[in-house]
Amino acid sequence: MSFNIIDLVAISNRSLGKAKEKADQFGIEKVLSIDEVADDPEIELVVVLTPASVHYDIIKKMLEKGKHVYTEKMFTTDIDKARELVRIANEKNLYIGVAPDTVLGAGTQTAKLALERGMIGEVTGGVVSINRNQNLNSELFRFLQEDGGALSYDVGIYYIATLVSLLGPVKEVSGFTAPAPVHNRELLFTDESKDSWQIPGSNIVAATLKFESGALVSLHINGNTINSEQNLIMLFGTNGIMKVGNPDTFSGQTEILLPENNWVTLPFSHGYNGTNKMSDPMPFDHYGSRGVGVAELAYSIRAGRVNRCSKEYGLHCMEILVGIDIAAASGKIYEVESRFEMTSLTPGYYSTVFGGLGRGDAERSLM
Repeated sequence: MSFNIIDLVAISNRSLGKAKEKADQFGIEKVLSIDEVADDPEIELVVVLTPASVHYDIIKKMLEKGKHVYTEKMFTTDIDKARELVRIANEKNLYIGVAPDTVLGAGTQTAKLALERGMIGEVTGGVVSINRNQNLNSELFRFLQEDGGALSYDVGIYYIATLVSLLGPVKEVSGFTAPAPVHNRELLFTDESKDSWQIPGSNIVAATLKFESGALVSLHINGNTINSEQNLIMLFGTNGIMKVGNPDTFSGQTEILLPENNWVTLPFSHGYNGTNKMSDPMPFDHYGSRGVGVAELAYSIRAGRVNRCSKEYGLHCMEILVGIDIAAASGKIYEVESRFEMTSLTPGYYSTVFGGLGRGDAERSLM
């Protein structure tokens, strides 16, 4: 296991056969149905990795059985249902953690420390952009054909999460949106049960976010283009400019531009840089710190403090995206109701030591 505080004791899937395969592969003790997970008194924390369209039902079931939950993004596909889950958790004194947890990685935490130490002064504005061919991607990853599959929710959430973790809560949003087109099947060896579909929701977003701090950020998300991804997070401050690395990973490099100087890349100040030190090389190893949000949640439960990727954080990120849709449909500014707080991780703890040959002590920064 990557985290000492977590004991992985059971796995579940609507196909128990597939769950059994993973249990055998990774040495997991139990294969259980969803109901059996909910009824197991020894299980304290449930991690939900299902498509977003079924998050609500599973999270609610686990909360009602007295279990803490960590869920992959999006929180749910309906803002009122997300609010209901927050209410239930509060009433039962239970924790919910919400992805993305890349905000706890070395990339974003390094950028956050630089901002806290005033390296570019007061942030006055920013520009954020991401593109992908989400329509073609939906052939390979069929859950993208469901609610929550549009690029703004599937990937844009990483950019929203990074922005709010760096700049704090958003006060107001405005914007324009466009849908995905009806997509005809292009690839071989994909689902042949239908020849065309349309990803629900907004697949193009052009929005403005006004933060409580006063910063104004332009947000562009385009899922109706090609897969040569061009990602950008650039923040403009009174004393300098910052480029933040790809928020979809843990290893994005932070660059700083100060007057009369060239761009400088900052060394990581934190651990969880995506390096896989627990197994043989695997696909997506630059995502190798996945699960840090679950571990931080577990430490928060034991310490009795608010977890960093909290239910309030998840609700706020979701409300921003929903608010953009509402603003676009109404032609009016949307006022964001939710708020959250997120403290930084302690710097100086790293994922690797001895030139990257061994595992470091990054988990201490979660305690």
